[in-house]
Amino acid sequence: MNGLRVIPTWQGGRERLYVCHPDGRNLAWYDREAARVNLLGQDHEDDVLQALGPFLTGPVSVGPPPVPTPAELARLSLHPDDDLAPNRPGEALLVALDRDPGPARRLRPDPRRRALTAELTVGEALDRTDGAGWHTLHSIPLPGGDRIHHLLIGPGGLYAVHTLYAHKQRVTVTDPHVALGRREPTPLLRRVRACADRASYALTAEVRPVLVLVGASQVSLRVPPREVRVVTDADVVGLTRQGGVLKPADVEALHAMARDRNTWARV
Repeated sequence: MNGLRVIPTWQGGRERLYVCHPDGRNLAWYDREAARVNLLGQDHEDDVLQALGPFLTGPVSVGPPPVPTPAELARLSLHPDDDLAPNRPGEALLVALDRDPGPARRLRPDPRRRALTAELTVGEALDRTDGAGWHTLHSIPLPGGDRIHHLLIGPGGLYAVHTLYAHKQRVTVTDPHVALGRREPTPLLRRVRACADRASYALTAEVRPVLVLVGASQVSLRVPPREVRVVTDADVVGLTRQGGVLKPADVEALHAMARDRNTWARV
């Protein structure tokens, strides 16, 4: 067969190369990370492998697509309005600023935009870890108006990540208080722990709290925080270097549960 097209796509941080018939039908896809060619039918195996020849980087397995796991089936049955996975970093702030951008001229910068910068910085860094067995959900709404900025799920466990804009400021942590420069300290760590506790309750799994200080010039831990891990945005990817806690099937099951908006309705 002549005229097969190879079309690259990205899904969940993983590259797939789809092989398409001239009439547009998908015949197969190549998952580079899994080193597998998934055939939707056995009739065109030789033609598919010939079309993929320039893209294959080593030995590959060839066969029908794998049977969906329970987590994948749950994701497929989830209503789009209830799926939190498409949320962008800072989704809630982006929506709020779109609805009410505020006055064109301000004496001081809009604090929402600074908070958005922090969430975008951290969220984009976490999103880059998706291909390594980790998943990140952003801006998870909680009853009462609070939210989890980022929920990181992977082999090293679950982390409820809260971001704080601290550009070129010295940050002093005296558990449970956090102070930026000369500003009055606020009991931020109580909120960070509370969000992680609510996530643990919703997912029936341990969720560890993390505070990420974005752009801080210096961090001083006068009273080391209980349970909360405090890092800067430069170190946030280090969270994904932890391993040995969750099996891949557990990661997928927890991700499927966490992306469902209804999971968070009663926490």
